[in-house]
Amino acid sequence: MKVLVIHGPNLNLLGDREVETYGRLSLEDINQALKTLARELKVDLEEYQSNVEGEIVNAIQSAKGRFDVIIINPGGYTHYSVAIRDAIAAVKLPAVEVHLSNIYSREEFRHKSVIAPVAAGQIAGFGLNSYLLGLRAAVALLKK
Repeated sequence: MKVLVIHGPNLNLLGDREVETYGRLSLEDINQALKTLARELKVDLEEYQSNVEGEIVNAIQSAKGRFDVIIINPGGYTHYSVAIRDAIAAVKLPAVEVHLSNIYSREEFRHKSVIAPVAAGQIAGFGLNSYLLGLRAAVALLKK
């Protein structure tokens, strides 16, 4: 079982950026926690981060045939990237959308996800646990 984790824009700044919203963990801390859980669950995991919409689309497209499931935190692209949404729909891999913060308790423009309709599910508001729960959900989806 192979899992691709995609981190969207500005997530490379975690730990320094808006710590009151996103916490003090760095992206590397999140990736390490995911790798630890992946070993426990006996799945292969690869992480990818980009601030560039087209690069994220390319990563999603290249996942087909190489990965079984995608976990994605689209960051700010959550709310308007039809290109990322369409790439997820096109590859026909199950996807789990995750967010560190609760996007529904923030500014109104964050309340709409264009990714959610093509994702198997969405987990938001639990910090690091959003990713860990997302990995558990992804594995459960594949075991169905």
